[in-house]
Amino acid sequence: MPVFSTSDPAKATKAYSKCIQAARFRVKWKDIFNVKELYRAMHEWFLEYGWSDMEDSTDHYETYYYERVGDFHDKEIWLRWRPQKIPGNNNYFKFHIDLDFHFLYLLPTEVVRDGQKHKKDIFKGEVEVWITALLETDYKGEWENHKILKYFNKLFPERIFRKQIVDEHKRELYREVYILQNFIKQWFKLKRYLPYEETPLFHDSKAYPTHSGGEQA
Repeated sequence: MPVFSTSDPAKATKAYSKCIQAARFRVKWKDIFNVKELYRAMHEWFLEYGWSDMEDSTDHYETYYYERVGDFHDKEIWLRWRPQKIPGNNNYFKFHIDLDFHFLYLLPTEVVRDGQKHKKDIFKGEVEVWITALLETDYKGEWENHKILKYFNKLFPERIFRKQIVDEHKRELYREVYILQNFIKQWFKLKRYLPYEETPLFHDSKAYPTHSGGEQA
C-alpha cells in the first residue's frame, strides 16, 4: 500500500480507495548476487524513468527497512520502496509503485571471475520482489472537495472517460512496470519475454547464477 500519510491513517485509507491496480508482478531469485549492486541498479532505473519519493520529491524511495540475523548468522531483510510519478504533469492522475523486497538466508560468499576473487557485498541466498502498480485518481482532492464536481468524481473514472483517459493511463503504467519487471529479470539473467523494447543495464549485472535460479509471476 502506498504511504499516503504517516500521521493520519484514515486519510491514507481514503486515498488508497481511489487507486486502481494496473499490474502486479513477482520475481524470485535463489543463488549468488551482490545485494548493494541490485539496490543501485534499481535506484538508477527509477531515476531514469522519472520516479520520485512521496514525501520530498527526491530519490529517497525507501520507506521501510528491517534486518534480522538468524541462528546461523544468515540475514533476513525486508525493504519497501514507494516511488510516485505524475504522468504528463496532469492534475488528476498519479502513478504509484509498491516495491517490496524480501531477502532470505543471506550468507557471505565469494565468486571467481577472470581469475579474481570477489567477495565484497556478495551473498548467497534468496530474494523475492513484489511489484504492484497503482493508478490514483483525483490525487489533489480537487474534484472531491468541489461543491459541484464531487458529484461526478465516481462517474468520471468509471464511466465518462474510462476508455479515453483512465484505460490509457492504466496501460501506460502497466507498460512501464512490465519494463521494470523485465529489467529485474535481466539483471538476474532470468528468461524473459519482451513485447516492449528492452532497457539497457546501467551497470553490469552482479548476479552469478549457478543454475536456473529464479521464478516469476
